[in-house]
This record gives sequence, structure tokens and C-alpha cells, in this order.
Amino acid sequence: MLSMDAILSSQQGLIMLPSSSRQSDFNLSLFTPATATTASSFVFSNMGLRSSKRASGWCGQLFNKTMGGVKPATASAYGHRENVLVEEAPEVMETTPSFKTYPGQAFPLGVSEVEDRINFSIFSQHATAVTLCLLVPNRKNSDAMNGEIMEFRLDPGVNRTGDIWHLCVEDLPGSDVLYGYRIDGPQDWHQGHRFDDKIILIDPYAKFVDGRRVFGDASNKLSKFLGTYDFDSPPFDWGDDYVCPRIPEKDLIIYEMNIRAFTIDESSGLDPDIRGSYLGVIEKIPHLLELGINAVELLPVFEFDEMEFQRRPNPRDHMINTWGYSTINFFAPMSRYASAGGGPINASQEFKKMVKALHNAGIKVILDVVYNHTNEADDEYPYTTSFRGIDNKVYYMVDLNNDGKLLNFSGCGNSFNCNHPVVMELILDSLRYWFTEYHIDGFRFDLASVLCRGTDGSPLNAPPLVKAIAKDAVLSKCTIIAEPWDCGGLYLVGKFPNWDRWAEWNGKYRDDVRRFIKSDCGMKGDFATRISGSADLYKVNKRKPYHSINFVVAHDGFTLYDLVSYNFKQNEANGEGGRDGSNDNYSWNCGFEGETIDADIKALRSRQMKNFHLALMISQGTPMMLMGDEYGHTRFGNNNSYGHDTAVNHFQWTQLEERRDDIFRFFSKVLEFRRTHEVFKQENFLNKRDVTWHEDNWGNHESKFLAFTLHDGHGRDIYLAFNAHEYAVQVAIPSPPRNERWFRLVDTNLESPDDFISEGVPDVRATYNMAPYSSILLEAKP
Repeated sequence: MLSMDAILSSQQGLIMLPSSSRQSDFNLSLFTPATATTASSFVFSNMGLRSSKRASGWCGQLFNKTMGGVKPATASAYGHRENVLVEEAPEVMETTPSFKTYPGQAFPLGVSEVEDRINFSIFSQHATAVTLCLLVPNRKNSDAMNGEIMEFRLDPGVNRTGDIWHLCVEDLPGSDVLYGYRIDGPQDWHQGHRFDDKIILIDPYAKFVDGRRVFGDASNKLSKFLGTYDFDSPPFDWGDDYVCPRIPEKDLIIYEMNIRAFTIDESSGLDPDIRGSYLGVIEKIPHLLELGINAVELLPVFEFDEMEFQRRPNPRDHMINTWGYSTINFFAPMSRYASAGGGPINASQEFKKMVKALHNAGIKVILDVVYNHTNEADDEYPYTTSFRGIDNKVYYMVDLNNDGKLLNFSGCGNSFNCNHPVVMELILDSLRYWFTEYHIDGFRFDLASVLCRGTDGSPLNAPPLVKAIAKDAVLSKCTIIAEPWDCGGLYLVGKFPNWDRWAEWNGKYRDDVRRFIKSDCGMKGDFATRISGSADLYKVNKRKPYHSINFVVAHDGFTLYDLVSYNFKQNEANGEGGRDGSNDNYSWNCGFEGETIDADIKALRSRQMKNFHLALMISQGTPMMLMGDEYGHTRFGNNNSYGHDTAVNHFQWTQLEERRDDIFRFFSKVLEFRRTHEVFKQENFLNKRDVTWHEDNWGNHESKFLAFTLHDGHGRDIYLAFNAHEYAVQVAIPSPPRNERWFRLVDTNLESPDDFISEGVPDVRATYNMAPYSSILLEAKP
């Protein structure tokens, strides 16, 4: 790595201001001229390219470099900026080595290595000036970068091919270089442009992003972020015996989880250096195996700024973004999930170690990806880090009929222009990269209805991006899941353009199952439809039951415990006066709002949690459960806890141990039963041979009882009954198959361990007394 002094000594005649005059603002000069002069031109030659492999960073102040002199800084769009660098007296020139530059090539976008040269390439259709900024830092501690930024202003006549700007630099280090771009262009706000060449921007194709090293470090909350690369590290060793798990989609059991929240709490018992990190997840794989899931769906792991709420005074400036739905870059792993503040390169390596360990344990890895918007917010309080300053009109949907304002279908101030050809290719490149480089098994697309909108925001029947993802050869083996709605009202549950590939978060499953279990009237038929695979939504063309991702709760909304403990959200701590979060929760507090010591209410809540879990795991389709529900995690009624880096979101390992013999045992037993019984994982939708409904009064609005038998074709039938009445029901049990008898495995009214007995209790009588708010499962065996 070159030191700051080495960088300075290589520049012709640069005289540095005293350190007391330095400032972190990009616009301030770090240099003073000895003699003003005109910069000489770049020297170029052609070369071939080899594809890039790694990247990192941020900065201090800038200077411009050419082969024979120093360029003045680009004029600001809002007025001329003073020259900050000039040539010095010729007597020192012979002691100063220089970086040779060449025209470079347009592809691949991002950073690529060519022998001893580094090629930089970036798209901007509407830019009029592009300046490459490079920093070779001398890092003295984990959060301070020292050094000066060199600026290379690109000549559009030499360094531009179509809408791609490019430059190749010789003799740069193969790693530890931070880079970004200053880009200028039209100032026509009403035409959708937001150029500001005072800001150094992150390359959309940067494979690593560096900045703040420690998660939630308030002392560095205004940290800048830049890209970096790494061509020096050896390829990651996946191992000779390594294979990705081959689990059919119909067999998946998904566990939605947050990397940091899973192990950051002291109760995890982990070394402080790895709490809340990718490596921390590895240490807790035995818990996932004991629980019985076979896929994790990770809340966003693309680089994001968890301190974004604290960049200016506002009602949410006490919060830390722990969920990560605020992407800075679509290629870079979240660097602050590295252990011990290790930075982006270590984060990448440790992420791969985590994936490898999960795969070796037979667990697939699905990423929750956010391509519907970015961190750059709205026009009132923009947080420009990349796309907005590179080419806002291309990367975002803008309303040219309304003064060029940003369209907002995400609820976060902007909407990514996903079906613009350039943006579509960026998203596809990102997905392919995560699949090939990090061996990711699938993707869940946040607010995926935004991906179904045209460049003007209008809904598309056959959105090009959604089709391209479904048809892409590289992604053909990936599970692809849509969250089929957005904040603009485009609700596509059961209607998401799918090409027989896309699965969907089934929001109707969530709502109907909640309403039945909590004893709403008129829900029996809908409940039956949902647990049998939602054929009304998905029995179209070649779609399958497993294209319905069934869930009762997820990260946004109540936890399972809170679903049975609160009638109303408790979101005052979020700083928005309780206005945020959904008001339609279909929850029931079982007789008391919030925490209580009443034993009867606590027992009823436990019973309801088990009812929900059993219903989820016996349903046709793909079940998804939420991290922490296996022990009854509470967020104390907060149904939108994205900004709390506290026990509100953190997995409580002590509580897990306290409840291991009760709720956790029941959850894991039910999961094991699903895994070992194909009758719950049908490849096709149920027909009359597959299920017998013990019901002749479907139209009874007051009925809250449902019973049915699933037939596996081999005589090992499963009988299930759900009683959502507030009173007991005498149930007539059907005769078992010939030469078999019924064994009771589950009765949620019984206390642990009798609530689930794996071998079953034999000789179930012809009638069974089902308690209020309870469910049973019987298995036919010889």
C-alpha cells in the first residue's frame, strides 16, 4: 500500500497545506499553488482486458493527475470552482514517478484487471463530464483513512464509448485502493436530472464498498462510502467435497432471519468479535439444525448505511437501521457484518465461509434483495451516494409531467427504474454475481410489484425484468420469490407475472389463517383453501402449490407471540407518532393487552401459537417462519421495528433455553413431522383422492371448526382438526384405514411434552373432546 507521503511525492510540484487546514468535506482544497499553469493532456494506448474479481472504500480530498502536469478541478454546476492543484517548479519533476493512463475499454462495467493495469468503466448517458477519483489509503486504524484523492478527468472524445466512460491506469496496487466518480451534467431538474459534481459517487458495479467499519458507531455516523477492489487475494476455497444442497422447492422450510440480530445479544455466548457477524451465524448452525429448517432467508445483506437516520435532525434520528432495506450497492456484501470490524474484503470472505458452512449442513441460502428503491431517499432530503448523481433520469422513475419529481412506489422516497434496459441489466448482473460468486440458492424480491412497472410507473402485464429473471440461464436453478405488492397499491398476490417460475409471498394465506385461528366468523372455507395450497390463486398453467410461500408472520409486522398478545401496534418508539406500521394485523390478545401474569391467558396464548405453527406446517405450499418465534420472541407490540438495534429485535438465547422444553420442543417436533411426511408436500394441487373434508355445512357463517383427512396413498392417513370456537367441541373421528388404528400425536391443549408425542398415543376413541382454541393431529398406523 502506498502511504500518503508516497502519493504526494509522486505528484509534480504539489505543495500540501498544513494538516490543521484539512477538512473532510469533499469541496475543500488541500493544496495551494506555487505557480499557476495549464494542465497537459493525457497519454493513452490501447490494451486488452481481463474480468474483475474484487473491490472497497472512502476518502478525504481530491487532486487531478495527468501524464505531464496537473489538471484543475472541474467547475461546479453551480459556479466555477477554484483550481486546487498546479504544477510546481521543474527542478523537482525528475524525482516524481507518475501513473500512466490509457483510454481503457467499456466492458466489463466496474473495475477489471489487465496485467499490471486497472480498468475503470461506468455508465452515464446524460453526463457531460466524468472524473475518476482514486485514493490509495494508509489505514492507521479501523475507521480512519488517510491519504489524498487523485482525480483523472475523462476526455469524452477518448474515454467514452456510447454512454460508457472508461479509463485504464497503470501500476495501481491490486488492492487497498478506494475509488469513486464525480459526475457533471445538465441541471434541468424538471427533466429529471440531479447532477452534482461536488459529490464523489460509488460505482454501481463496485464489488466492495468501504466506509464505517463498526456497526452503529455513532462517532462515525457521517462516514463516507466508496468502492474498492481486490485482485491480490487468492480465490476462496470452497473445498473439494463441497456441494450445494439439492433440496426440491416443495421440500423447503424457510427461516427468515437477520444476520446481526441473530447473534449480537450477549446471551448468544459468542466472542464479542463475532457477535452479529457472518461468522456468528456459523456458530449457531446447530440451533438451526435442531429446529429443523432447511433454508434461511436472510434480511438484506447488500451494503447499507445503518446510520442514515442520524445524518440530520429528525424524529427518527435516535434509530439505527437494523433491517437493511436501504441498499447502497447491489454487489457488495454488508461490510459491517464482518467480524471485529474487519472491513469489506474480510466481509466477503466470511460471507462465503457462512454460505459454505450452511450448505455443508444441508441448509440453503436465500437472500432478501431490495431492487425496488435505494438509500438515496427523496428530493426533499436526498442522500446522494451513487445512482442519483450518476444518472438520476435513467436509474429512477421520474414524473416528467410533474416537474421531474421522483415517483415513490416504495414508500422510501424513490423507485428504481427496473425496466429501463440499463437498470435491468444491472439487476441481472447483480443476481448472477451473487449466484456465481457467493453460491446463493435463491432470492426474495422486496416489494416486487415495483419491478412490474414501466419507466413512467405504469403497471406492465409482461415486465421485461421479471421475465428476464425467470428465463435467465444462469439463474435457472435459483428459487425466485416475489413480495407481490408495493406501496403504490399494485397488489399482485396470485397474479404476479410468473412464467411458471416465480413463487410469491402469499399475503392472503397470512390474513385468512390469522382470522380463522383467532376465531373470526365466516373464515372456515378460506382457511381450508389456504392450507390446501391456495389453488384459487396458483392453479394456473404449470404453477405448483410450492409457489405459495405460506407464512403467518414475517419481519415486518407482529412476531407470533405479539400476534396473540396485542390487539394494537405499539410503535411510539419509532418516532412517527405511532403512524407507521400496518393497522390491519388481524391479531387477538387473548383477553389482555400486552404482558400479563394471568396463567389462563398465558396458557391460551401458548396454545394459539402452537395452533398457528401446526396450521402452517401441515399446509400445502412452502412454509416460512420468523426467527425467534421458536421461543416466543416479543417486540412488545412494535410491528415495524426496523430501527431498533436492541433486544426488541435481537434473538434472546437465554429465553430460548428457558422455553426449550415447551414451545421450542413443539415447534421442532412439528417441523420434523412435516419433513418426514410427503403428504404435506404435494407436487400437485389436492384432488378428491388426496383429501376428505369432514364437512357438510360450508355455508355456516358461525362455524369455526374444520376437520379433514389427508391420504398418502399407502394407508398412512393423517387426520387434522382445528377448533377455533370459544367452547369445546365433541368431534366424531372417522374410521381409520383397514388394519390400522389412529394414534394421537398432537393436541395443542395439552401441556408439554403431551402436546406432541412422536410415537403417538394409540386407541383414539370414536369421539374426541376438543378444547376451545385447540387443534389435533392423528396418524393412522398398524
